[in-house]
Amino acid sequence: MTTSAPSMDLLGEAADWLVCFQSGEMTERERARFERWRASSPLHAAAWQRAEAVLGDFAALPPDTARQTLSRLKAPRRRQAMQVLGLMLAAAPASWLAWRELPSWTADLRTATGEQRTIELADGTRLVLNTASAVDVRYAAEARLLHLLAGEILVTNGRDQRHLPPLIVQSEHGAMRARDTPKLRFAVRLLARATRLSVFDGALAVTPARAATTVTATARAGQELEFTSGAVGEAHAVQPSAALWEKGMLVAKDMRLAALLDELARYRRGIVRCDPAIANLRVSGAFPVHDFERSLGLLRQTLGLQTSSVGPYWITVQRPPET
Repeated sequence: MTTSAPSMDLLGEAADWLVCFQSGEMTERERARFERWRASSPLHAAAWQRAEAVLGDFAALPPDTARQTLSRLKAPRRRQAMQVLGLMLAAAPASWLAWRELPSWTADLRTATGEQRTIELADGTRLVLNTASAVDVRYAAEARLLHLLAGEILVTNGRDQRHLPPLIVQSEHGAMRARDTPKLRFAVRLLARATRLSVFDGALAVTPARAATTVTATARAGQELEFTSGAVGEAHAVQPSAALWEKGMLVAKDMRLAALLDELARYRRGIVRCDPAIANLRVSGAFPVHDFERSLGLLRQTLGLQTSSVGPYWITVQRPPET
């Protein structure tokens, strides 16, 4: 016997619960109500499974995109949930995700959430793709072009660049052209509204895509900067540990807890939510990016925090209840 699919009304209720969790205002009483709702029938459970599938699909999007999409789902909850999440739950998540992520899925090189990949290119350049990243590679006699479509890359080349075609890394915000230097080592990360360039060896000239006038800035070894399609920000010192993600580690130095969780969340499917009441706690330490449970254990030990979850995709980090 085949179980009927959840109705739009049930999918709307599941959407309401998603928004309730995202709001940061969910009480223990509401959590108990949710558990009763989910357990009330197989169709209720199926509606929440559909919701969890959508959360998993959100995780394959660039992290900032996923957060911005969910953060727009505010009061009045019922109307917006039905209009936005309800329709998403009723649709085929894979089709929706494929439409949103077509450039990444058709890229020459890409990684899934939580995956890292190392490639040696034809000229000896070592290219490391971080989690959920995508790159197009176009090598020709006149230039070596890396087009970053999503995520983050680390580029290393120990050969003398003066005898090679120019190396250019392009993002939606502009182009980064390597200067003639004996060796290169730099990272590029595509953010929600900007591109971040971190230079460890060598130097790169940065040109925004749509600046009102020709703007070119140079980031040199030991410097980091961010730029949009119209402007280049001020360069500042890059932390030597900024590229340790290649080794599977995230080093935090007086980092906001919310920012740390955002970084760790890039390496797992699902949503990691930080209680706003503890978002500004400062954290220092080294955290394994591929072992989320171990990282949470370190936070529980050092800060006395606790975690709760709804299914495999949604985790909330919060203070323990007062006794």
